[in-house]
Parts: sequence; C-alpha cells; structure tokens
Amino acid sequence: MTKSPRRTPIGFVSADGTSSHSSSVANYLGRTHRFFRKRVWLWPIIAALSLGLIGWWVRGKVERALKGKMEAELRTILNAEVQALEIWFKAQKATVATLAADARVRAAAEQLVELAKKEGTNDSVLVFSPQLAGIREYLKPALEVQGYWGFMVANREHRVLAAFDDQLVGKQGLSVHEEFLKQAFAGQPTVSRPFASPRLLPDEHGELRTGLPMMYAAAPIRNDAGEIIAALGLRMRPESEFTEILGIARAGETGETFAFDRNGLLLSKSRFEDQLKALGLLPDRPESRSILNLELRDPGVDLRKNVRAKKKPRRDQPLTRMARLATGGQTGVNVEGYRDYRGVPVVGAWTWLEEYGMGITTKADLEEAYRPLYILRFAVWGLLGLLALSAAVIFVFLLVVQRLERSARKAALQAKKLGQYALGEKIGGGANGVVYHAQHAMLRRPVAVKLLNLDKTSDSATARFEREVQLTSHLTHPNTITIYDYGRTPEGIFYYAMEFLDGISLDKLGKEFGPQPEGRVISILRQICGSLSEAHGVGLVHRDIKPANVILNRRGGQFDVVKVLDFGLAKVTDSNRDVELTAADSIVGTPLYLAPEGIERPDELDHRSDLYAVGAIGYFLLTGRALFEFRNLREVLMHQVKTTPQKPSDRLGQPISSDLENIIMQCLAKAPNDRPQSAAALEEALRQCPVATTWTKSEAAKWWNRNVSAPAGESQEFAGGETRAFAREIISR
Repeated sequence: MTKSPRRTPIGFVSADGTSSHSSSVANYLGRTHRFFRKRVWLWPIIAALSLGLIGWWVRGKVERALKGKMEAELRTILNAEVQALEIWFKAQKATVATLAADARVRAAAEQLVELAKKEGTNDSVLVFSPQLAGIREYLKPALEVQGYWGFMVANREHRVLAAFDDQLVGKQGLSVHEEFLKQAFAGQPTVSRPFASPRLLPDEHGELRTGLPMMYAAAPIRNDAGEIIAALGLRMRPESEFTEILGIARAGETGETFAFDRNGLLLSKSRFEDQLKALGLLPDRPESRSILNLELRDPGVDLRKNVRAKKKPRRDQPLTRMARLATGGQTGVNVEGYRDYRGVPVVGAWTWLEEYGMGITTKADLEEAYRPLYILRFAVWGLLGLLALSAAVIFVFLLVVQRLERSARKAALQAKKLGQYALGEKIGGGANGVVYHAQHAMLRRPVAVKLLNLDKTSDSATARFEREVQLTSHLTHPNTITIYDYGRTPEGIFYYAMEFLDGISLDKLGKEFGPQPEGRVISILRQICGSLSEAHGVGLVHRDIKPANVILNRRGGQFDVVKVLDFGLAKVTDSNRDVELTAADSIVGTPLYLAPEGIERPDELDHRSDLYAVGAIGYFLLTGRALFEFRNLREVLMHQVKTTPQKPSDRLGQPISSDLENIIMQCLAKAPNDRPQSAAALEEALRQCPVATTWTKSEAAKWWNRNVSAPAGESQEFAGGETRAFAREIISR
C-alpha cells in the first residue's frame, strides 16, 4: 500500500473530539451495554423458547400416543372383520360340502352326468329329466332355510346339468364360474368372491335383471369310488351376509370396512352410497348400488368440497394408495392419512386374502379420527403464536437498541475520533471492514486503522476480528505486518491499528507488470518463507497465502520489502490452543492457491499446505498467470486435486533456471510429503539457487523509481491512490 504524505486529521467537532449528541448517546449506550452484559434480556427469550419447546414436545407425545392408539384400533377392527369372514367362509364351505356329500345329491348328479354323455342329449332333455326335478325338489327346502338363492351342478366340462333356472340348464359354464369350479374339481370346497351375473336373475323385488351381484360356495361331488364327477355350487347374494359381516365393526360416524378385488373394484356395499350419488360417482337412481360398480380410485381432491375439481376421467385416475399396496399383496396400516375413493383424507388398515382373491380394509375419516388432536394443535399453535409475538416484541426492542448503537458509532466516526486515534480520510472499504488513515493522538505516528463495518458487527465477525489481531500481534518477524494496538470504544466500535504500509500487492504486481525476473521472485519468496517460518514455529498455519495477502514495500530506504497480511484464517495446530472458528471439515482459503488436501481433507491442513501456496505464488510471479485456467469454482477445485500444472518454462514459453523451476514444482506436489518439509528448508533451497543473486538492491531501486512515481521531495512514499489500493487488499475478506 502507498500512503498519502503528511495527511492531517479532518477537523473535530469539539475539543475532546465528540459532539454533544454523540456524548449523550454514548452514555446511554454505556448503560445499555452493562445491561446486556448481564444477559438479562436473554431470560424472556429463553423462557418463551422453553415454553414453546415444552408445548411442542407435549403435542408431539400426545400425537404419537393418539396415532398409536388409532393404529391399534384399526388393526383390531380389521382382524375382527377378517376372522368373522373366515368363520363365515368356513361355514359356507361346510354347508356346500355336506350337501355335495348327500347320497341323493350324489345319485342325482351321477345320473345327470351319465345322461349328458348320451348322444342326442340336448338342453331340453336335461331340463325335463326326472333327475333335475328330483334334485330341485330335494334341495329347495335346505336352500331356503340356509338363505341361498339358487344352485347349480356342473360336470367336469363345466356344463351346467342342474339349476333352479331353466335358462342355465345345459349351458356351458360362464367365465365367472371358471375360478371356483376349477377349485372344486381340484377337490377343495371354496367360496368365490362377488361377481356380476351376466344372466337375467330376479332381484329382491322379483324383477329380472342382469349384473346382479352374486357369490358361490362350491364343493366337489364324488361317486362311490371317490372320483370327482361333478361340482355343486350354491348361489348367494353378497349384499346380505357378506356385506353385513363387513359392517359389524365401524369406527365412529365415518368408519367403514369393505372388500375389493385385484382391480380395485368394490366387492361389498359402501356406507356412503347416497353421498356417492350426490358426488356423481354412482348414477342417481334407486337401483344403483356401489357393490361391483365403484372402483377405488383417487380423484386427487376432496370431492365433498369441490365436485368439479376432477381433472381426469375416473378410469384414468390411479388407485388409492391403500388399494395399490393391498393388491400388491401387502398388509399394512396408515395413520398419517391418505385419500379414499371420494378424495377424503382417511386413516386405515388393510390386508390381502390370497385364497379368495380379495382385499379387506377398514378406514375412518382423518378429521373424525384426530378431532381431539386438532383441538390440541390449535391450543399449541395459539401458545406458540403468543410466544412468537413476545419474541417479536423483544426483537424489535433489540433492533431499536442496535439502531441507537449504530447511530452512536456513526456519530463517533463523524467526529473523527476513535479512542486515542484521530481519524483522517477513509482509504478503503469492503464487505466486513473499513480502513482509515489515522494518527496516534500523542505519538503523531501515522497508522492504518481497521475497524469492523458498522452494519456487519456480529459475535462471529467480532470473534474473527479479535482472533486476527491476537494471532498477528504475537508475530514479530520483519516480513509480517506489525499490529500496534487493539480496542473497543464506548460506542462498541472494534478496531485495531497497524503499520502504515507504502507498497503494492503481489497480485497487482503480476497482473500489471507481468512475469518477474527469477532473482526477484526468489527474493520475494524467501521473505515470505521467513514470515511463515516464525508462524509455523509457534504452531500457526496461515491457510490463506495468496498474492493479494503479500504486499511489496519500500521501507526505511530498502526496496522490495515483503509484508505478509491477514492471519484471519490461521489455524493453531496445537489442539490445546485451538482457536479455529471455521468448521473442521469446511474449505478455507483461496481456491487458486489452496493445496489439494485443503479440498479433500480440510481438517488435515498443516504448514506444508502454506508451502504449496508459496509455490503457486512463485509460479504466478514467474509466468504472470495462475496455475490453471478455469471457468468456474468446480473446475479449479478439480484441477487442484487431480491436475499437475505445466512447468513454468512451458507455460511462459522460454527457459527458466532448472533449480528454481524444480523447487517451484516440488512445492506444487499433490502429496504433502513430496514438498519441502519446512519454510526454513524452502528458504535455504531458494537461497542456494544460482540466480538468487541476480536481483540486487540497485536493480530493485531502479524498478521502483522507474515504475512507481512519488511526490517531489518524498521519494520513499507513494501517492494516495496506491494507499487506497493497499487498503482494499488488507480489509476483511
């Protein structure tokens, strides 16, 4: 940085450097700071947060308990329904097996089987056969007592040999009969799932209709030799006992249990038939029924609230979540909520009965199931709302105090008084810090004062600011910037004073003046090594060595004097003295000068990582270009880990001393063990290079006099513009 010669502090408002307004505000803020230091203001916030957390915890416990209870209830209802169905299925199998084993039924069936085999036996022969009349007369009382609606006897070719309905006799069995007839001829009594009759059958009013729901209980009929010669099927109406069993246990006003097939078709009666007609899911006719007419599809919205919200035809809508899982063979329960065939959020449990090819589910509306929970949630959210309002009031109070605090700080700056330093012109500013040219009030020594940006003051920023000062102040090497003082004003402004440099950063040197002579590069790198050697010796790793953090100066008649800056990211390698503020596994530093281990294993950075950066700086100064060309950060990080950079001579297109080039490339080794093992060793290797003596004091003086102009009579100082440039380099990054 260059400094402006003989800068005088800008005028003061009063003799002591403060205005009456800033003094009164400072006194008020002093009392406020003492109040905050006691942390009294934290207790209301802690109390509010504690009550909120307790309320939230209680709500969570109650919700989990209620959901556990609901899950147990749903499983209990489902298990009870399934067991009731199993008992009913078993009773139907026993009834049909008993009738199929009856001697008169067996005899009639055997005679009908033989009659059907005779040539010329047509449907009429079977209809008017005495065997049919006999079996009808014999079975009619038993079927009426048991509540069956009909029967059929089929031979092994599935031809119907006997039935109450003449239209069925002699006909080949329908496709809907195939499944239960096959099981019967396999030797096992069975009960079919409900299906729609394709033939005309009388309904409960005696009217003939097609599509009526029916079920069959079937069993094999054997001859005296034990051979299966036919099957007996007893027809049932699923709207009666089957649906009634599923409706025995219901959870509240909205609970229902129903059966469905593998295609999601409803096999029992829905509890909400009137509602389904109102929603347009069933035709609004007296004879319309949900059984075998409603598919369990998810409309995507609650149709009770918005009937017109259906965006897809019913056939294109997916099955409900429950139906998809159950038809896939899964048994489960969902107490979080899913949409049913009306789009209503529900909770439910389900299972799949593979033997009968149907699923059974029980469900209840989510709103009814969790009504107590909603009341609790309302109470908890109300409490949290009050707590949030209280926290907001406290926060607003803090904002007001902070605004007054900032006003006091700005007033102090406007008064150009910062502790014992009289501030002059602002010479640089960045995101987190500001640098002023200043003078010590007593010593009249020019200094650069760095202070935290008034709008960015925070605990973390202050901690890093203090850390940077503390680490740097312990270093006394002449190539490390010197910290003179550190403090905080009554208004809460944190600052530190450092030596006022008159130089240019290596970043600007390389970019504006291009490749540098080898001897000069060695001289610069040796001085950097000197500064790092001291830091490494006390256990500090800089972690952000880069051209912008190294300033080249004219000091006390000496030219090319290096000053290493910004120990804000430094890491103490002794775990007992660890003051690191960044996360252990976070990437710190500047990507173009970051060692590979700083990307892959950030917590393993050591002093050899700094030496990698020294090599990268040497590469930059020799070639005028960074290690890698890049388009984005990802490319830079990838190259740093995997790519070996070109040799400086290849990049520059002209020879470079092999000794120097080898040292630079050794510093840039990917593995830390392949690099120089200390800054002192690197400095010694550089010193022994033959070209190390080619850059003399005379050469340095010529360069500075030729390239950097100075005001007349002050050849050792730069103009104010260079001072501002330096300030921009050293402010917080």
